[in-house]
Amino acid sequence: MSSNDGIGSGVGSDADVAALAQLVADAERVTDAARAAQIHEVRVLAAAGRLAEQQAARDDERITAREMALRSIAAELAGVFVTTDRTLQRRIDEARDLVENYPVTMEAWEAGRITRGHVRVIQDTGCVVPAEVRGEFERVAIERCEGETPNRVRDALVHLAERLHPRSFSERHEAAAAGRCVRVQAGPDGMSDLIATLPTVIAEGVVDRLTRQAREIIDARPQADAAGADAGEAGEAGAGSAAAEADADADAPHGSSFSGDTRTIDQIRADVFADLLLAGAPALDPTADGDGNGALGAIRAKVQVVVSALTLTGEDDGPADLVGRSPIDAATARQLAGDNTAWDRLLTHPVTGTVLECDTYQPTAAMRRLLRARDRHCRFPGCRQPAIRCEIDHTHAASDGGPTHVCNLAHLCKRHHDVKHHTRWRVRQLAGGLLVWTSPTGRVYREDAPSALVAFAPAADGALPGPPPPPPPPF
Repeated sequence: MSSNDGIGSGVGSDADVAALAQLVADAERVTDAARAAQIHEVRVLAAAGRLAEQQAARDDERITAREMALRSIAAELAGVFVTTDRTLQRRIDEARDLVENYPVTMEAWEAGRITRGHVRVIQDTGCVVPAEVRGEFERVAIERCEGETPNRVRDALVHLAERLHPRSFSERHEAAAAGRCVRVQAGPDGMSDLIATLPTVIAEGVVDRLTRQAREIIDARPQADAAGADAGEAGEAGAGSAAAEADADADAPHGSSFSGDTRTIDQIRADVFADLLLAGAPALDPTADGDGNGALGAIRAKVQVVVSALTLTGEDDGPADLVGRSPIDAATARQLAGDNTAWDRLLTHPVTGTVLECDTYQPTAAMRRLLRARDRHCRFPGCRQPAIRCEIDHTHAASDGGPTHVCNLAHLCKRHHDVKHHTRWRVRQLAGGLLVWTSPTGRVYREDAPSALVAFAPAADGALPGPPPPPPPPF
């Protein structure tokens, strides 16, 4: 919990704030100039691609004419851009695709409604959208991009593009899942990469479990070090005992001695991964004792999935949302729901999709479930750290009388929790989980509670669901 009060003079004087305001104004001018230069560059590269096609049209060797013309022009421009002709050729293709296939996006970029980052996301996610509906995709995508950072809007655009694809996500996932495999790619110095191609929800669960087991091992280091020190003192009493222990350790897996363990979390994840596959249960478990298995074997992967009731009942095959990652197919979501007793039923706003209530109320635990479902990620402008890795913060500090209620709570990652507590950033929370942030220079940022990416109700007459209408201005 944090407070906005008690900011020390070292954070920044009024003169510092004035200097920062000038820097912000300069940054705005630089951003406008950079945008104009980027747009000009894209149009120049697109024109180079058209020139290559015109040159190829006058050549009788149709098979290689366009490729050779494009390579020649790319090589010419590569010297100006100080890069390789291969890179320039790829950028020419991307620029021409953008100019010719995304005209609405180009107009919005030129008008300053979106940034270069938004353009890349629209182009990347829109590649699966059929040409006949791409204009509608662009319109909705641009509206969703306005006021949001590119990384925050990517998941929504992926789902939007999926709904417009001629084949359902479930059909494509079924075909892709048939290619799941495990393969070894040899590397240098006696190392190899073990690569598993798996459904996304399985892969995320594997990484989550490995990460939490690795953290358990790191947290157990102080006790292991203390036990190792005690064993060392006892060993001085007899050399024969020490010799026997050394022989036993000679056959133990690499890194199995926890006393003085200095492995990084990546190294521990790799060791536990190999241990689980080879032994079936973690042998490197510092919490184990002689009476049975330790705590690591009981740890299970956790993923947060949002799925509509229509999908669960089989009335549609719309993809579910693996929060913070990517869509998952309907069949996997149904299986998760059938095997899991911890699913929460969410009541959402019929227009905005904002989560309003959970199906049960239990002090503290219910609030946490509701906040996790409502916020989805850190609520500082532009941050996308998943809520399950954030801290719950009192918007109005509890020490100053702020209530412990969902209307005064929101998720903040550690970085932005510290920013709120130790800088001149200010925040207030309005109805519906709306946060209004004010920067040290007085700039206001509106942070709406994100609507669910999953469509909880079917669209009328097959119409494409657009972004929710904005609520009335809070200030």
